[in-house]
Amino acid sequence: MRWLLRIAVVLVAVFVAVYGGDWSLFKLRGSPRSTVTVNRYLTVPLKGNKLEFDYLGSSDVPCSVSLFPQSGQSPCWQLRRNPNQTTTL
Repeated sequence: MRWLLRIAVVLVAVFVAVYGGDWSLFKLRGSPRSTVTVNRYLTVPLKGNKLEFDYLGSSDVPCSVSLFPQSGQSPCWQLRRNPNQTTTL
């Protein structure tokens, strides 16, 4: 049981170190930002557990050039990997 606690402490310490390093690099580089084109869809539930997807258009979304979300913006790599965003009605 003691080794589980040690593993948990090490994992938390590694996460804090990686996030702190990402934050400090983000600030040292002058808070770099970029934009990614994202396609937006509206999901409308229908009868019989079916869904209708309505295309709302595409827009440029600001993002942070970092590993984790910084300054309230999603990281650019995450938006490039998932360019379609849905909103459920």
